[in-house]
Amino acid sequence: MVLPGGPDYTVPLAIAPDDLRQLADHDAEHRTFPGRAGPLAALDTGGEAVRGTALLVAGYTGSKEDFAPLLAPLSDAGYRVVAIDQRGQYESPGPDDPAAYSVQELGLDVVAVARVLRAESGEPLHLVGHSFGGLVTRAAVLSEPDLFTSFTLLGSGPSELTGRRAELLDHLGPLLDAGGVPLVHETLEQVAMTDPKAQAVPAPTREFYSRRFLRNSAAGLRGMADAMLSEPDRVAELAAVGLPLLVAHGEADDAWLPSVQADMAQRLGARHEVINNSIHSPAVENPPRTLEVLLDFWAGASASS
Repeated sequence: MVLPGGPDYTVPLAIAPDDLRQLADHDAEHRTFPGRAGPLAALDTGGEAVRGTALLVAGYTGSKEDFAPLLAPLSDAGYRVVAIDQRGQYESPGPDDPAAYSVQELGLDVVAVARVLRAESGEPLHLVGHSFGGLVTRAAVLSEPDLFTSFTLLGSGPSELTGRRAELLDHLGPLLDAGGVPLVHETLEQVAMTDPKAQAVPAPTREFYSRRFLRNSAAGLRGMADAMLSEPDRVAELAAVGLPLLVAHGEADDAWLPSVQADMAQRLGARHEVINNSIHSPAVENPPRTLEVLLDFWAGASASS
């Protein structure tokens, strides 16, 4: 989720000031997968899944490019990697009905993609959900746990979003009513430019953020926001599935706070990793450490399956 807000502190990021983040070089190809409401755009590194396949799902207002810095390194490590836009995000079209963007509906899209990947590459299949994508992928795991070898919650939480980011989402509906996606974008840009973290993002990446945001479905923005503000706590259900679980987050996460995610990890009996020098998006803020954490976790999960 790319929205401003959070604690009154920050940390220095691991990346250089001119790092292009979501515009990182990679050799993944664009393709689509069949979703339940239409095609889902993806980046697919292809090749033989020597060590397995990873399915990566971004969060609210995000996209497959939120994992761009990880694609080439994970491929080099022997994994086929697929990152998707959820329905209504960036290059994936979506329905005009906000009710079509419930966590359960979005989770079934992830299940549909996972079935294709299992048919194409077999197992193991490692699932990663970032931020709101963590709630969505959790629903996928609870729906079809046998599809997955492991599950990682990256900067996600046990239930609905609270705090400053949630307060911003409360204003989303009136903005959409008044001026649609362009007005929401303009308003968030004004807020973001008061945030030093946003000001430090290189111009080409900021331009990508704008282009991506303006391609969001208005119904999707509304429906996903409603879903994120009403998601129940399903930690006990997930713990009962018995999959290897990882909870990883930035040391200064400003969405679901680190203490909330640490408690979730304990309740899940999950491995817990704090990724230093990152905030809410470790995959672009500290790719080397995120890569290290994922590779070590996946190796152990595959060995125990």
